[in-house]
Amino acid sequence: MKLFQNWQLQPGDEIAGYPIVSSLGDISIQLRGKPVYAPFQGRIEPFTSHCVVFSSPEVPAYLFRLCGLNRPRLGTVKAGEKIGSGPALQFAALRKQPNGTWAFVEPSQSILEKVLTRQP
Repeated sequence: MKLFQNWQLQPGDEIAGYPIVSSLGDISIQLRGKPVYAPFQGRIEPFTSHCVVFSSPEVPAYLFRLCGLNRPRLGTVKAGEKIGSGPALQFAALRKQPNGTWAFVEPSQSILEKVLTRQP
């Protein structure tokens, strides 16, 4: 994934043996071990050792990066299926730009609610 905006330090990098768990555009949410769910039917792929990327044909112009989950589920998921859980979630929303790069955008509250609560 080629980013429109880029920082030198990215999730998964290390400084003095400590992992970087969030970066530009991330919102940190204290999960306290509770699960997160797929907001739509889609696909979860590894991004770094600490992050996954969720994509969906229902929102093809967007990608969601989720970092901090313990043993996240990979592959195809249905809307509302558990993706993983962990002490904290670093969530970023990216929108595809006309030149093919991905830019960080503010995630909508409704998307975050779908990620944090199982939707019927």
